[in-house]
Amino acid sequence: MPIPKNEEKGFKAVFFETENGNQPARDFIKGLSKDDKRIVGADIRVIQNSFPIGLPLVRKIKHGLWEIRSVVKDGISRIFFTFINEEIILLHGFVKKTQKTPSKEIDIATGRINEFKRLQKVKK
Repeated sequence: MPIPKNEEKGFKAVFFETENGNQPARDFIKGLSKDDKRIVGADIRVIQNSFPIGLPLVRKIKHGLWEIRSVVKDGISRIFFTFINEEIILLHGFVKKTQKTPSKEIDIATGRINEFKRLQKVKK
């Protein structure tokens, strides 16, 4: 999956939504403190306007999956995202407290990419 080129206006960021209408990444952000929400929101805006960028803010996890790394009160907040149809799809969030990213978290994000693609086919 090639990285889309950033245009002057930036990329649109959307929250992954399950079949039941849940938005897990949005729910994660809503659960953060007011200050942490501000930090994460600002970091998402940087990515919308400046991607592709690298560390310390963004790290590629694997083909088609990146993470936003926001330093918050309780550690480093991670928001996994992908690009589909030149949009940033915010998939999954958690606060990382260990050195290595748990494979369980990566599996959740990967599953959401597959679900997003499946749901997009159903809508067409």
